[in-house]
Amino acid sequence: MASLLPFFGFTQNDQNSFEVYGYVLTDAGYNFNTIDPAWFDVMRPTKLPGHKGEFAPAGNYFISVRQTRVGVRSVTKTSLGDLKTQFDFDFFGFGKDAGQTTLHLVNGFGQLGKFLAGQTPSTFMDTDVFPVTLDYWGPSSRIFFLNIQLRYTPVRTTTNRFAVALERPGGTADRTDYANTVDIANTRPQFPLPNVASHYRHQWRWGYTQMAGIVKYLRWKDQSDTSAYHLSGSDIGWGVNVSTVIDGTRRTRFKMQAELGEGFENYIADPSPDVALENNSGNSTSPVKGKALPVWGFFLFTEIDWAPKLKSSIGYSVLTITNSDLQAHDAFRKGQYILINLRYYPVENALFGIEYQYGRRDNFSDDFHAVANKIQCAFKFNFSHKVKRAPDLRQ
Repeated sequence: MASLLPFFGFTQNDQNSFEVYGYVLTDAGYNFNTIDPAWFDVMRPTKLPGHKGEFAPAGNYFISVRQTRVGVRSVTKTSLGDLKTQFDFDFFGFGKDAGQTTLHLVNGFGQLGKFLAGQTPSTFMDTDVFPVTLDYWGPSSRIFFLNIQLRYTPVRTTTNRFAVALERPGGTADRTDYANTVDIANTRPQFPLPNVASHYRHQWRWGYTQMAGIVKYLRWKDQSDTSAYHLSGSDIGWGVNVSTVIDGTRRTRFKMQAELGEGFENYIADPSPDVALENNSGNSTSPVKGKALPVWGFFLFTEIDWAPKLKSSIGYSVLTITNSDLQAHDAFRKGQYILINLRYYPVENALFGIEYQYGRRDNFSDDFHAVANKIQCAFKFNFSHKVKRAPDLRQ
């Protein structure tokens, strides 16, 4: 059995453990401008008004506990390495529950040595590059997607890490009304293959760098039996994500991320459509075709430790889409995000903070833009109870 350990397991800890953990987090703030009311307590440029007067009136106070989180995790020693499990959820509604305070699964996975199965941050992500923000959403251009996956991490040392995963496929289509061009009501997505994601990280004396890639197969089929056009098609989505954390001085750190690709928008924190229609003039049976939309994004944040109990984050994020020629004039094209905060840690496991957030949305081709300014305060209280015991290595 020992010969299997290099393939299955990493170095083990000394004890089995089971922990209940989480935090209670209350946000209170004021939106000076307008945003989609389903996203009242976050800053998302894609959810800012697409035309004048949308989501009016401006000036709204909010208070929320949706960031509160509860979870359990365990570590059990086995002959094939550590068996780890984690399950946690917050109360931030998504999809049909957007705007609601309701259960939302964050992590739900098991890991045996180098193998992981379940829902956790995508292998395409780098969670360590995220700045500390009071805003739940954070920089709009960051790669952020909690996905179900099968992951293998063959290399994990103090200086290098490499992982590869098969992840749940998916994507979103542009919601432009194409009725004046072609009827796409009977076109449905199809995902016959998993997404393939991978990353490599190297630790330097001054910090680390990470490079990640993803490939996804996007396919759609026209289910209509009477359509005069052939609307089925496919495209390849791909993306590259480069991130780094640099230790500037004893009190400062710089966090940077840049991404580039096509059709991987659903992996971005503030996503726009992955696919849209474009003209295919000269083809009488397929006058339009689907296209994976090109996208690039970048953020740079500085984290400052003013004192042991007083810290700040300040930074800028930008995300730009290359729209297709058939998208609506008010389709999202560019989002910008600025944030600065001051956080006070009066005692262990407690945080009080105040944060200013700015967002801007630019439309595709109608010259309209919208801005948002928000002040947010946060009150966070952590809790944890951990039980340890000696392992039974006879398993």
